[in-house]
Amino acid sequence: MPVPVNRFKKALAEGRPQIGVWSTLPSPYVSELVAGAGFDWMLLDTEHTPSDVPLMLQQLQAVTAAQPAAGCMPCAPVVRPAWNDPVLIKRYLDVGAQSLLLPFVQNADEARAAVAATRYAPAGLRGMGGSMRASHFGRTADYVARAHEELCVLVQVETREALDQIEAIAAVEGVDGIFIGPADLSASMGHAGNPRHPEVDAAIDDAIRRIRAAGKAPGILMVDEARARQCLDLGALFVATALDLVALRSALDASAARWRKADAPATAVGAY
Repeated sequence: MPVPVNRFKKALAEGRPQIGVWSTLPSPYVSELVAGAGFDWMLLDTEHTPSDVPLMLQQLQAVTAAQPAAGCMPCAPVVRPAWNDPVLIKRYLDVGAQSLLLPFVQNADEARAAVAATRYAPAGLRGMGGSMRASHFGRTADYVARAHEELCVLVQVETREALDQIEAIAAVEGVDGIFIGPADLSASMGHAGNPRHPEVDAAIDDAIRRIRAAGKAPGILMVDEARARQCLDLGALFVATALDLVALRSALDASAARWRKADAPATAVGAY
């Protein structure tokens, strides 16, 4: 049984843009539903959600079980650990994650640490897990030798200081892509709560161009469709254009508002 091909990693390496959805609802039931929508990839978050390793295992199983929308390939899961931590990285890899998004990477040393956590010795420091889900419980005989070939390592640059280090981070062997975090970046630049400030937009534009020029895949979360298309035109290759929690909240709020309006008592004409 071979190591599964990482179609998401392959697409990025070939320069094929991938449109994704940001999933923050930590439920396998929701993960399966979202995975069937037709997006190329989905971010399964643990940094800002109450998800953990056992729950993420169930979410990954649910994504694998999801039936893709007509004419679409299966949705590729990307797991975001809560931190660039080798213990967390090891655990998510062992339960079957093949693509990881590591938050708050500030420089090349931290990028190298992220890559090392995904590699077995002597190339890295990932612990030998034996018969775990990632190796089909030991049925993939060459997993240890070949696992790294199908692992996709994405790192987040989220501060003004990290933007200055883009070329150094991109030069780290094993880094497949660099994700720009608009919210934290805006706070770092003095515009907290305003990720669309012109100064932030300009910094993101420059970062996308520099990441692509350095030969790595740029990524971003951008729900504004016009702005998302601008980012794609600039060279972004993995762009999340929707959030499941926000989509649910917006639909429910809009439905409730319509009913409140419909049920409001009519004002009597000519009443004084």
